[in-house]
Amino acid sequence: MQAAALSPSVSRPTPPPTARPDLAAASGPPAAAAPRLLVSMATYNELGNLEPLIREVHRYAPDAHILVVDDNSPDGTGRRADELAAADPRIHVLHRPGKLGLGTAILAAMRYAIDHGYDYLLNLDADFSHPPRFIPGLLAGMDRHDVMVGSRYVKGGGTENWPVSRLVISRTVNTLVRFLFRMPVKDASGAFRCYRVSKLREADLDRTQSRGYSFQQEVLFRVHRTGAKLGELPFVFENRREGKSKVNPGEAVRSIGMILWIGVHHFFGLEKYGKNKSVA
Repeated sequence: MQAAALSPSVSRPTPPPTARPDLAAASGPPAAAAPRLLVSMATYNELGNLEPLIREVHRYAPDAHILVVDDNSPDGTGRRADELAAADPRIHVLHRPGKLGLGTAILAAMRYAIDHGYDYLLNLDADFSHPPRFIPGLLAGMDRHDVMVGSRYVKGGGTENWPVSRLVISRTVNTLVRFLFRMPVKDASGAFRCYRVSKLREADLDRTQSRGYSFQQEVLFRVHRTGAKLGELPFVFENRREGKSKVNPGEAVRSIGMILWIGVHHFFGLEKYGKNKSVA
């Protein structure tokens, strides 16, 4: 008997598994992408704080991008920031020609966040007075708010080793701001905040007049006027770890004057408001 011819082996594709509608329904829609977070810090002679602060920020927010806004620090802070940025794509640096003030530095960070499509902008001081361990709490609050304020004056918050005079001035200013600006926060003067960038885009930031300490109150007021929901997270303001304090009593007095000027205009309806779609 003649042997049957052997058929060549043919590899047939495995049919796809039968769809299970019940499992598909149970799994739900795909998870939304995490918001893009930019953490900004203004620096002037913060060489000793810069690198450990960036490490600490990434400890609590590993995916965060960091923007260092340096005012041509004589101690080489800007140069060191460039070195760190060259080694880590999450780090970015803006160089400015001289000491132009905290308010304009934060405005520059806001413009950067808007122009580069970030969802949140979280600002903190570069001297560890705003401890990065509170970052997760601020971000959690953004689920229900458009601005989260690190607050010294809600239950659980506080300050570390402040003289009574500084504490009295700070609380008095915040009481004045609540009265004039009608904002539902107890701490409107601190810089430790997280903003929803879409609200920054709506705010009338080009009209911001303040450049010193009053900047914090004015910019929060302008963002609040867009309908932004404000929240507060208690934190303890700690003393700087390295370097010298840059608190300027003269600037503090000028800032109180600016708060009164803007606040009285708002209180009596003397300023007309609009919404800017860009702060470029």
